[in-house]
Amino acid sequence: MLNLDFHPTGRHFLQIPGPSPVPDRILRAMSYPTIDHRGPEFAALGLRVLGKIQQVYQTTGPVIIYPASGTGAWEAALTNVCSPGDHVLMYETGHFAALWQKLAVRMGLNAEVIAMPGADAATGLPSSYRAGVQADLIEARLKADAQHAIKAVCVVHNETSTGATSDIAAVRKAIDAAGHPALLLVDTISGLGSAAYSHDAVGADVSISGSQKGLMLPPGISFHALSAKAIEAGKKASMPKAYWAWDEILEMNKTGYWPTTPNTNLLYGLNEACDMLLDPRHGGLPATFARHVRWGEGVRAAVRAWGLQIQCAESAVYSPVLTGVVMPQGVDADAVRKIIYERFDCSLGTGLGKLKGRMFRIGHLGDCNDLTLVAAVAACEMGMKLAGVALAGSGVHAAMEYFAGNPAPAVKSAAIK
Repeated sequence: MLNLDFHPTGRHFLQIPGPSPVPDRILRAMSYPTIDHRGPEFAALGLRVLGKIQQVYQTTGPVIIYPASGTGAWEAALTNVCSPGDHVLMYETGHFAALWQKLAVRMGLNAEVIAMPGADAATGLPSSYRAGVQADLIEARLKADAQHAIKAVCVVHNETSTGATSDIAAVRKAIDAAGHPALLLVDTISGLGSAAYSHDAVGADVSISGSQKGLMLPPGISFHALSAKAIEAGKKASMPKAYWAWDEILEMNKTGYWPTTPNTNLLYGLNEACDMLLDPRHGGLPATFARHVRWGEGVRAAVRAWGLQIQCAESAVYSPVLTGVVMPQGVDADAVRKIIYERFDCSLGTGLGKLKGRMFRIGHLGDCNDLTLVAAVAACEMGMKLAGVALAGSGVHAAMEYFAGNPAPAVKSAAIK
């Protein structure tokens, strides 16, 4: 029999930037009996979760929920707003932006890539993989598109492979400044519920997300928040679509149902996750976002104390979701990760694509606290020392100093007295 719970004592430290640890209360909610997805109980559940996920997205428009991964939602977004052969502009900030472009090509779209040119002098890594989206490059490209051939601009909000969170509102302003009608499609798969994001405020047309990051759920459901402009574009787009089509889903969602079989037990979990994120006793979304920013600062204090480089080189766009740690030349980051996993029961994110073997990623999102992250930093520090990585100082001490000196704001307690 396959052994899927082989950790001898204590909890495994899952410090990858998603899937993130699932809180016990969400696991308990998901254990409720499955109900008839055509019955009256389900309609009440459907309407409830659709309303709550709107609040998490900070939108008054509809939110589509698919039984699919974030990759499925990538495809669904392009399928609904594009026609065969359409020209889409995709900004490459890292591995996931590159994968989205590859998917678009396989769908038969003319997927043009732009990015910050050049390589970083200190690491030799692509410059675009150490920064956020440069909105001025998008504006210039759209101004050059006098015939308005480009149908959509696709950007990643929080690039999980690099630890950079881009300014999406600036991208919207760039599109508007160019006087271009292109739709704005945003991947906020790792941003939603952990990095400040409002679908309506940033002016996105389709905001794509998934369950397994800031929403603290297992993988398996994904989302689109839609603008009125996107819905109208979907009515005219001619890409073949059936399962992904918005029209039937939007119509049935009005009464709390779906045209296909929904993931009932994950919807139970989503209902609980939204309650956790929106709970006014704990400060709601503003406190959730502030908590993640604070965790990121504590982890980056550790990286600086080690004397190592942070993958994201622009402090203004540091991700509150994860921190990429660049290894010195000649050090295999995956070998370091292997030591940390085997010796200290702590999983870290690998370097992806062009960053393979050059860095590892520490996730600080979702069901965490200060002590979780101090322990994860300790595992990293011990593992790097065992691997022979020369460290300038103690990251553990730096993280403890940061968290002790910058306490989280007090929240109302619901504890029994």
